Amino acid sequence: MTMPAFGTFFLPGPTEVRPEILAAMLHPMISHRSPEFDALYTRCDEGLRRVFRTTRPVFISSSSATGLMEAAVRNAPAGPMLSLVNGAFSARFAEIARACGRTVQALEVPYGQVVPLETVEQALRARRFAAVTAAHSETSTGAAQDVQAIAELAHANGAFSLIDSVSGMGGMPVETDAWALDFALTGSQKALALPPGLAFCAVSDRYLASAAEQPARGRYFDIVEFAHYAARHQTPNTPAVSLFFALDAQLAAIGPTGIECRWARHAAMSAATHAWVEHQRQAGRADGILAPCGSRSATVTVVKTAPGVDARSVVDAVAARGFTLGGGYGKMAATTFRVGHMGDHTVETVSRLLDVVGEVLAAG
Repeated sequence: MTMPAFGTFFLPGPTEVRPEILAAMLHPMISHRSPEFDALYTRCDEGLRRVFRTTRPVFISSSSATGLMEAAVRNAPAGPMLSLVNGAFSARFAEIARACGRTVQALEVPYGQVVPLETVEQALRARRFAAVTAAHSETSTGAAQDVQAIAELAHANGAFSLIDSVSGMGGMPVETDAWALDFALTGSQKALALPPGLAFCAVSDRYLASAAEQPARGRYFDIVEFAHYAARHQTPNTPAVSLFFALDAQLAAIGPTGIECRWARHAAMSAATHAWVEHQRQAGRADGILAPCGSRSATVTVVKTAPGVDARSVVDAVAARGFTLGGGYGKMAATTFRVGHMGDHTVETVSRLLDVVGEVLAAG
């Protein structure tokens, strides 16, 4: 099978994976209770701590990131939750909390916007909440929320901060320890540019201590059990071992001091994309960016098509030219498309995509 040239796949997850990372998964199988796996787990944990900017263990789950959203809820103390909803995935977090039997108060704003901090503060002062859920980078809209400020407001009002940074972590600054995030989670298939199938989280000491007192935290996503096994450089159950080898290879490529460079590269790709959209807007070929200036993700941009232009036809025409672009999410499918400028892409590869999209838009 011939592999396509790198730089043609721009979904906002799963992202394109370099051939050498895929090749790492061909490593012969090993026992997950062997010394070799212990060493592999240790390397992955050390690398993930640098990505998360934490001195605490980063737990590795063989699941989607949605699984760790459920873990965040199930291991949190009893009580109602405040959910900040500004897109499809922050809405999913709220839905998971409800499915776990929680009373949820949702602070909803139009897709593409961010929830004002003063609105969050007012809600937290008006009622006692066990936790606040929020999406750092809302993949469906390209909006980025100030999760540091959200965590500060949660703590000031006696609540835990549960942060979905699925499309943020690894591509945008996240300071898990410095921002005192109680539960920060991400998935393998976004800015870390790995195949889908692994999810990662770091939890605060006070969250872990509280979780140990919760009687109904389940089994597969029991954070206390994750912590117990992590201390032994293992997972609670049989993990996706082949994906661990891919993770190990990618973390080695990022290196001990590489996360800041990765953030800078994503910022540069984002800036190049925003400049391109503005050029298209001025030419009358696009209607701008969905998320407001100052609250935009560095990993995904949602572009509004010009009036009368069906975004789905743009995505199809770009695909016919050999590039995969992200369609608009849900109710925005006909009016937006998404550029996933994340993972191991560069300004150069993103620019090649944007040239092709520009040709499609110009052709009408």
